[in-house]
Amino acid sequence: MISFQEDRGIDVKSILGADGFIAQAHHAFENRPEQLRMGMSVRDAFGDGEHLAVEAGTGVGKSFAYLAAALEQVQKKNSKVLISTYTINLQEQLINKDIPFLADVVPVEFSACLAKGRQNYVCLRRLAYAQKKQRELFSDLGIELQQLNAWAQETEDGSLSDCPIVPSAKAWDAVQSEHGNCRGRKCAHYRDCFYWRARRRLNTADIIVANHALLFSDLVLKEQGVGILPDYELVVIDEAHNIEHVAEDHFGINISNFTLTYLLRNLFNKRNRKGVLAFSEAAKARERVAECEKAGEVFFKQVEAWYEHAYRETNGRCQKEFVDDNITGPLRELRLELAKLSKDADDEDDSFELTRYIDRCKALEVSLKNFLTQDLEGNVYWVEASKGRRKRTALRSAPLDVGPHVKRCLFEPFQSVVTTSATLSCAGAEDRSGFDFFAKRIGLEEFKALKLGSPFDYENQVTLYIEPDLPEPNHGEFTTRAVEAIKKYVLQSEGQAFVLFTSYSMLKDMAGRMEEFVAEHGMELLCQGGGEDRATILERFKNGHRCVLFGTDSFWQGVDVPGEALSNVIIVRLPFAVPNHPLVQGRIEKMRAEGRNPFFEFQLPTAIIKFKQGFGRLIRSQSDRGIVVVLDSRIVSKQYGRLFLEAVPKCRVELSEDRYM
Repeated sequence: MISFQEDRGIDVKSILGADGFIAQAHHAFENRPEQLRMGMSVRDAFGDGEHLAVEAGTGVGKSFAYLAAALEQVQKKNSKVLISTYTINLQEQLINKDIPFLADVVPVEFSACLAKGRQNYVCLRRLAYAQKKQRELFSDLGIELQQLNAWAQETEDGSLSDCPIVPSAKAWDAVQSEHGNCRGRKCAHYRDCFYWRARRRLNTADIIVANHALLFSDLVLKEQGVGILPDYELVVIDEAHNIEHVAEDHFGINISNFTLTYLLRNLFNKRNRKGVLAFSEAAKARERVAECEKAGEVFFKQVEAWYEHAYRETNGRCQKEFVDDNITGPLRELRLELAKLSKDADDEDDSFELTRYIDRCKALEVSLKNFLTQDLEGNVYWVEASKGRRKRTALRSAPLDVGPHVKRCLFEPFQSVVTTSATLSCAGAEDRSGFDFFAKRIGLEEFKALKLGSPFDYENQVTLYIEPDLPEPNHGEFTTRAVEAIKKYVLQSEGQAFVLFTSYSMLKDMAGRMEEFVAEHGMELLCQGGGEDRATILERFKNGHRCVLFGTDSFWQGVDVPGEALSNVIIVRLPFAVPNHPLVQGRIEKMRAEGRNPFFEFQLPTAIIKFKQGFGRLIRSQSDRGIVVVLDSRIVSKQYGRLFLEAVPKCRVELSEDRYM
């Protein structure tokens, strides 16, 4: 938690203005009119109880703008403000950099705290229980539990991010704090509990920093009269273009064969005879586990067989009761048997662990039944399957329109919610109409809008190259000729390039064709999907020599590489969503049934926003220079192409005159 004491009175202008506290403390401070305008607009929205959508171009400094408005509101009305981000990077920037910076220069009493999900904290009671029962529960976690115990004796924070080791999923699952597995004040460890200590800090904080997933979990629980977070009055959602995606996950279903297997093997693993049920009185419950395992094998084989037969026709989209429900009955019987054991348990810790699995069985049973009956109107249901040694088969569901859900739990209960991002609008219009697509997708109806351009000089910092003579991406010759164009442009920038794809299959194909060329010219090719996570690939790119990075979805946004390390962004094709994905397909069908045009009302706006995100990877500071390359000729050959160009900052545009044989 960050706090400081002296209180001399502040407002947005006194913080961000040309003669404000920041300018007085730092002579290199650059006055940004866009930042001040945003801060005052956020302040007005808070004060007037209105919702506000702000698109703030790169370099505006939007986090300081809304933080300044939050501090003014905290001081004047003693309001608690929640700030939600999508990425960990922005969370860390706020809590480790931006807020401490303001704490150094702004003379007002306030406190700020980072909120983490409960499962991020170690539970001292469960850690002690896991160590005591490790012979029954585990076959291979003794050393990890010893390491976790040694850390728990020393840490002040008690959260996973503070742990010096990276524990296995199984080890952390055995010791993490959980709502249904907590004695609260009755626990012997309550005074030292890391989760409750963090919760007490949140209760007194003026500003809470959280992520979107935690925010939505809290909002849904608050509808039921409880909550993960303390009450707050004002909400700022940064990286707000991700709200719809988070809501899809939150209000949807995602169950795989591994979900069931993991649950059952933690209860009892017949191979090593370890697990929660590895005691003599649990013989009947172990039989129920075995029955569930057999039922699960049959159930998911049904799903796999259906998928193999129907995929070409349905793309995995399924109808209600597309396979027989042979699984929810055995899960229910297992749950009832666990309930008997919990009730009869002499050890309260044993009872709590059993109750934990009762809750998990119930949640899985309900989700499976909901998927098979498909009782939720307005949802799409589909199957995903992967091949290989560890075949994963997943049941997925999401609402066609998350707007009503977001409206109900966010925009209706809170008087003022500020949504902001560098990419909220999908048209060149400066007024509210440019935000209509974003607003409709998330159920935001009554709101004010503000669009602020970037203070960067894009006309002198960026050249946009377009390849008008390349065939369209679905043409058979596109890949061959696009590879030759990529070679030309990575030589021009001497590597230092992101190449952004919309499909992993095309990325893999082009990477294979580029490997020899890249090696011959002393460059390093980094590819997403090669076994390393995004953070590792990004660090290698930043610290490497003449690197070329091939990336898909997650590299289009939330990636910050200032300086010469990134001088070239190549967009292989305009980022239209795959039209045969069940969720996209369902939305298209719904719009057509309503007499609407799905291309212009959904597919095109979605692609424009993502295009803006990809374009935005290049310029991250006033000193950055570089090129953006678009290999998709539709940007000039189709009438709608101009909308992509109008949506990004004005810069130099050059049409390539090269001809590829």
